[in-house]
Amino acid sequence: MNPEYILFGLVIAFGFYMAWSIGANDVANAMGTSVGSGALTMRRAVIFAAILEFAGAFLVGTNVSNTVRKGIINPDLFVSEPMLLAYGMIASLLAAAVWLQLASYKGWPVSTTHTIVGAILGFGIAVGGLEAVYWNKVGSIVASWFVSPLMSGTISFFIFTLLRKKIFFSSNPVRATKKLTPWLVFFVFSILTLVMVFKGLKNLKLDLSFSHALGLAGIVGIVAALVSWKLVQRIHEDEKQEVEHHFQSPKVVNGIAKAKKHLELVKENATGETRYHISRVLGEVSMLSNMVEVEVHDEKTSDKFKTVEKIFVYLQILSACFVAFAHGSNDVANAIGPLAAAIGILKTGAITMKSAVPMWVLALGGAGIVVGLATWGWRVIETIGKKITELTPTRGFSAEFGAAITIVIASKFGLPISTTHTLVGGVLGVGMARGIGALNLSTVRDIATSWLYTIPAGALMAVIFFYILRSIFG
Repeated sequence: MNPEYILFGLVIAFGFYMAWSIGANDVANAMGTSVGSGALTMRRAVIFAAILEFAGAFLVGTNVSNTVRKGIINPDLFVSEPMLLAYGMIASLLAAAVWLQLASYKGWPVSTTHTIVGAILGFGIAVGGLEAVYWNKVGSIVASWFVSPLMSGTISFFIFTLLRKKIFFSSNPVRATKKLTPWLVFFVFSILTLVMVFKGLKNLKLDLSFSHALGLAGIVGIVAALVSWKLVQRIHEDEKQEVEHHFQSPKVVNGIAKAKKHLELVKENATGETRYHISRVLGEVSMLSNMVEVEVHDEKTSDKFKTVEKIFVYLQILSACFVAFAHGSNDVANAIGPLAAAIGILKTGAITMKSAVPMWVLALGGAGIVVGLATWGWRVIETIGKKITELTPTRGFSAEFGAAITIVIASKFGLPISTTHTLVGGVLGVGMARGIGALNLSTVRDIATSWLYTIPAGALMAVIFFYILRSIFG
């Protein structure tokens, strides 16, 4: 059999494998918080994400792909031997797919962009040495490890803190939510419209200036806010004002627990009358601790707070759907970029800096993402939605919306970000708003470690696969 036909088959197989791995890992970015908060069941999340990811990838996925992804390596290295680039791209697809599958098996949410960049970086160094790499680009990618989660986490922290102050700490949470919802909807639709223009629809070459995009987003936001205002008026509201709410700040809960613990230690070492008075104070603190625990339980089970969370279910699902569509349209390039480059070389025998992407390749990438999500996507969804911190619809919404705002800001100012790191940062920010004790630090440690391993792992495996392919077909 002609070796080129075998290589062509490998390109298709590894491209689909890479798309499958993206679906198994990256799609959890959009749906993880919705499943974790209970806004969507796993089954519905898979259905929503499958439709929107495929639609984004197939309808508005990139139609032109840079042959050398992200400008990581110097293409002049391969002019005399274009097949080296083909081997490198095939090796990069396989290396990235293998690492993503391993990360998905472990439940680690890692960046597919960083993985494929690391893979291309590895074989580029293997062929042309350190001088073959555009290190300024690599530096911006490394910077995104810090920029993405820090920015998203900070924004999500303030969003959730604002919601708690305006809604949960109010005497009538339902009434407060009804007043705040139209404003939230305005900002949600405005921001998500900007996300679509700058990330999800950028491949349509709309060429909208930021001011025009801002005007379009404002119009969409106003219309959505008016509709939401009409809808929330139908929600039943208990007109009787509560004298006091049943929501205590985590600082209060943690502070009382620490005070009780310290008093118990003091009592053990005290004697005489001092021990007697400490015992009395400790008894009062214990009663106060029990009272707070009851209030916190009431907060979680109160019909008023259930009504508030139901309202935020719709906002969270909406934001998750927007992010899924934008992800499918943009990040499918991580699979089809190297695939299209390799196909172009195999067909023409030469390197072209830009290569057209056939519609069947877009469909292949979209289908791979859907299959990956449906089969293994639950693993990373579980990590983001349940293992980092306890999520509710309000918390999940804060994380998703914080991530969306981060994407818009980064797109406007050209800041390097990772969608994965952005969403994880948002969840961390929401957890931090309730105190460090609300975070599962072992899960956070595992995720941070996986981020550090991603680029080196992709690079090392790509070098190994590159030499294997070259030894077989070269």
